[in-house]
This record gives sequence, C-alpha cells and structure tokens, in this order.
Amino acid sequence: MHHGDGRRSTASEDKAESEQHRPLILERVEERTSPGCWTVASRRLKKHCSCSQQKVKAKILDFLPVLKWLPHYQLKDWILGDVMSGLVVGILLVPQSIAYSLLAGQDPIYGLYTSFFSSIIYTLLGTSRHISVGIFGVLCLLVGQVVDRELALAGYLSESISTNNSAALLADSGNGSAVVLCDRSCYAIVVGATVTFTAGVYQVLMAVFQVGFISVYLSNSLLSGFATGASLTILTSQVKYLLGLKLRRPQGWFTLIKTWMGLLANVGQTNLCDLLTSLVCLLLLVPTKELNYRFKAKLKAPIPFELFVVIIATLASHFGRFHLEYGSEVAGEIPTGFMPPQLPSWSLIPNVAVDALAIALVGFAITVSLSEMFAKKHGYQVDANQELYAIGFCNVLPSFFRCFTTSAALTKTLVKESTGCQTQVSGLVTAVVLLLVLLVIAPLFYSLQKCVLAVVIVVNLRGALRKFAEVPGMWRANRVDASIWLITMTTSALVNTELGLLVGVLVSAFSVLVRTQRAQVLELGRTPGRDHYEALASYQGLHAHPGVVVVRYPAPIYYANQTLFRKSLYRRVGLDPVEEKTLRVKLGKKSKDKEGVQEDGESASSVTLRLDKKSQCALRGLVLDCSAILFLDTVGVNALKEVRKDYAEIGVTVVLAQCNTAVLDALQQGEYIPERDDRAFFFTIADAVRHVQHVSTPNGDAGL
Repeated sequence: MHHGDGRRSTASEDKAESEQHRPLILERVEERTSPGCWTVASRRLKKHCSCSQQKVKAKILDFLPVLKWLPHYQLKDWILGDVMSGLVVGILLVPQSIAYSLLAGQDPIYGLYTSFFSSIIYTLLGTSRHISVGIFGVLCLLVGQVVDRELALAGYLSESISTNNSAALLADSGNGSAVVLCDRSCYAIVVGATVTFTAGVYQVLMAVFQVGFISVYLSNSLLSGFATGASLTILTSQVKYLLGLKLRRPQGWFTLIKTWMGLLANVGQTNLCDLLTSLVCLLLLVPTKELNYRFKAKLKAPIPFELFVVIIATLASHFGRFHLEYGSEVAGEIPTGFMPPQLPSWSLIPNVAVDALAIALVGFAITVSLSEMFAKKHGYQVDANQELYAIGFCNVLPSFFRCFTTSAALTKTLVKESTGCQTQVSGLVTAVVLLLVLLVIAPLFYSLQKCVLAVVIVVNLRGALRKFAEVPGMWRANRVDASIWLITMTTSALVNTELGLLVGVLVSAFSVLVRTQRAQVLELGRTPGRDHYEALASYQGLHAHPGVVVVRYPAPIYYANQTLFRKSLYRRVGLDPVEEKTLRVKLGKKSKDKEGVQEDGESASSVTLRLDKKSQCALRGLVLDCSAILFLDTVGVNALKEVRKDYAEIGVTVVLAQCNTAVLDALQQGEYIPERDDRAFFFTIADAVRHVQHVSTPNGDAGL
C-alpha cells in the first residue's frame, strides 16, 4: 500500500492522543413531516387562484417591469446617455436590419419591422437595463434555412430562376383550375412569421411553467462553439452574394460542404461588378471596423462606417445603373409604412415545430446569458423567467406584423453600454430612429446591391471568428471545455446547425458523466499537530496511521460508477477482500492436505494479509471520507454494503466519516446497517481513526 513520501506515526502516539480525546457527537434535528402531494397541490392552487388588490398589483408590476423603474427615472442624470446610445444603436441597426433580412431569406423591409417591434416590446417587458434585443445572425441563419426548405417543398422557384416578386406556387382550386395563392416573397415571410410565432409560443410556455433554469445547462463553451460554427455557415452562405452568383441554398446536412462545391463549380459565372463592389466595401469596412474596436475606449460612440458605406454604395449603384448595365442584384422596392397584421399559417406549424424549438432555446439562452452578464457587471439582478416572457412576446406579437425571430445581440449590446445607456429608454429612442426610416427613408435603398449587404454581414462576423485565436488558451485552461467548444463548433459548421446544438448538449452531459466515472480513490494522511487530512500524493509532510487506511472518493456513488469505485478502492488499499478470501480458502485446503484436519482458528491464523511490502503491520481498519460524495443511489448503497461485508469477513473494520445528511439518509433507508450502529458513522476522520484503532480487530477470517 503506497503512502507517498509521508511518514508514519507510532502506535504509542496515536494511543495517547485517542485516550485524551472524546468523539464529536451531533444529534439530527427532527424533520417535520412533509405534507402529501395533494396537500401541496391544493396549497399552490389556492395560492395562485386567490385574488386580492395587492396581489393583482404585484402581478402587473412583475409582468411589466417598466412600471417599476420608469416612475423612478432620473431624467437629468440618465436621459443624455439613453438618447445617445439609442441613436447610435438605431443608426447601426438600419444597415444591419436590411442585411440580415437577406440571411433570413426575407425582403429588407421585414428586418426593419423586426428591429422596430422588438425594441419597443422588450422595453416594456424586459428586466435588463442594457441588452439590445433585435436581429441576431445565428437566429437569422436558422430561420433562413427553414424558409428555404419550405419554399422548395412548396414548389417555389429558386432565386436563380425567378425574382422575389414572381408568382410561382399554383394550387388546385378543386375544379381542376390553378390559382395563384402567394408569390415567393409573400410565402417566405409567411414561413418566417410562422416559425417566429411558434418559437415565441414555446418561450412563453417555458415562462408559464417556470423552466427558465434550463439555461444553466447550456454552458458558455457550448454557446460559443455553436455561435462560431453557425458563423462559418453564415460566412459561406454570403459568398454567393459577394461573387454575384445565383445559387440555391443547399438543404439537409453538410450544407457548408455542398455550398462550397456549388461555388467552385459556378465560379466562372462570377459577376465582376458585384465582385469589385464587394472587394471595395471589404477594404473600407474591415480596417475601419478594426479602428472602432481598437479605439472603443477613447471614442464616445462608434463611428457608423457601415451606414456610410451603404449610403455611398447605394448612390454609386443608382447613378451607375449597376442593376441594368451589369445585372447586379439590388434590394429592390422597399415600401414605407406598415402592412396590416396577418395570422400565421396554422398548417405550417407541424412542419416547423421542431426547428422552432431549437430557435426558441438558442434565443432564450443567448438573451439570458447576456442579461445576467451585464446585470452582474453593473450590480443589479434580472429575472430569467421574466426574460423568457419578454423574448417570447418579442417573437409572438411581431409575428403578426411579418417579423422574424429575435434575441439579444452581443455586438449591439456592447455598443449600447459603451455609449452611456442607463435604462431601456434607449430602446424607445432606437425604435424612433427605425420608425423614421420605415416611414420616410426606406425607399431610398432601392438600388442598394445585395453584395454590399453580404459584406455588412461578413464584417460583423469578426467577433465570432476571433474565437479561433482563443482556442489554444482555452485548451490550456480547460481541455474538457475546449473539447466541447471544438465538437459543437465542428458539428454546427460541417454537419447541421441545429444538430450542433444537440450534440453540444449531449457532449456536455457526457463530460460530466465521464468525470464521475474517472474519479479515483485518494489515500489521505494527517497533518502534523492537527486533525486535518489531505491526499498523501498531493502534499508533503503528511503521515499515515499504522494499520488504518484513510481514503476519500471525490464523486457520487451511483449505478454508473459503482464498479469503478470498488476497483479503485481495492487498488488504493492494496487489498481486494474477494481475492483474499479466495486465497485463504485455497491455502486452507493445501494445509489440510499436508497436515491433516486442523481447527478453523489455527488455519486462519496461519495466513497473513498480502499487504504492500512497505507496510510493517496488518490492516485493521478502513476509513472512508464521504465529504466529497454528494449522493448515493440504491446501487451505491449496495456497493458500500458489499465493501463493508467483504472487508469484515477478513477482519477489517470499515467505517464512514463526514457524511452529509443526504448520504446518511440514503444509507439508513438502504439499511446499510440493519440495526442502528453509532460506531459506523463519524463526524470527523480523526474520531473514525481512533475508533478503528481501539477496535483492534485481529486479522483473521471471521467468516470462514
């Protein structure tokens, strides 16, 4: 049995200490009888169904947090920062809303609608003071994939054959004649709005059933890897616009590989006008955005280079007649004002229900993580369940006005915070800027090339793509988290975006399971002069007790790792009781054959334990420190019972120390000891060691 570099204390020293020490004894508090399920259910039902004026007021204030903070708004101190941040974010949102509409497979006007409505609704319902809710690239990608799939299934022609305004779907009216139901653009937003409505309903239902806690199961490494993988897919999907190619978006798995194969096969058809425009815009935006990033601490507000580039590119395209002369694709007609509300397509909901669930989870997880991050930074609290309500209604209500899915976005939130935002009044200012664009300015972007919008999208992926530079540091810091990031990113990018999220969750759960199974039993030693025990292999100057082994298992013991626990325990102690009993039986038979029949006690006493060569005395006791064991299931209790029984049969006493109440309850319910035995459990390791030393069980085979 290996004891590291520690030294052993003498038996006389341990005996002297034990004679002067009384074991710690604690009595459990009597547990109150828990009420039955029906009693609990009736109490909760009564609590939720009861009504009073104070309760109604509290419910309204909880559901509309704006009614709490708006009356206490500090006008002189906060208004300037809120107006400045709202204006800056609104200006940035104009080109990004138009660009991300392209990613979601929609016309530009719908991106502006989405940003406008989400800004207002989150101001009323959200609990975070700083996050900016609106279009988010990953969600736009997920919505766009569903839209393209449903367009193909419905029989609409691809963009390479028809324009957005062409009527392509024909339906049988019942008498054999075909009538046009909806053109491509119309059906695309019907699909997008239906997905958004369904995702919003999921989020509201999650809030009703108070399952906001599920966000804790989506780790930062998982979300970061998912966002980075999706960013690669977004980047790939925009290359066709940068080159001016008219290609259909691939469906199914391995879309990134399929897209690059299509790009390489059609690269000869590149539109030179779009290519040159893309290169010029990239050369302008990449360094200027980098300047904004590097000097963000010195700039009061980021310079809206995107808006400048969009305006200049629109003017150049208009006066250069790029669409007519060179066949360059442009944004087209963007109407002003608002369209009348319409219901989602109920028949489409079964087709998009699974996709909407993934979109709902991603949107909620990102929103809550950003809310909590900025709340912690600025010293206030957010309600995860109310955030579910807020983001859910940011999807449900705007879906009636032809909007697509929204969530918080990190880039715009950082801009909002850095420009002096104090409350969500800045969201109302942003909505005013977008309203001005919707009512007056939107039609002026008719000649804006789609390749310019693609450049805006690509440039805004820099933050996610920077994560690749952080991979070596992540690997050095924590290989498990780095592995989760790499697997999630690779699956999201190369196989399927939604599958990447599922794989990331499964890998995260599996990593926790593996850690509990890889846990090894540690042998402990006592610190000089104190009753404190630590791992002999980790610290110097510790000493082990003669004839007593103290071990610790740093994991719960349950059905999945109970076999590994026992193997690790026997290996660390250096004595497998099952093998020892088998060996004694064999030796006993041999001695009987040689010397004749002997008394059982005499044959047993002739056998010595196979201890480590460094051990100079027989093993009398084993102390298991349970302080790191969080819980036991039925299989775990049975494993401890078997360990105790097997060691007892070869004369080794097994006791437990420092068990938490959950472990004690599990042991008692599992009848670890049929009759209550106070000598089986100890509150300190020192008491357990002294007890074993006093027992002084002789090494013999009591069970044979």
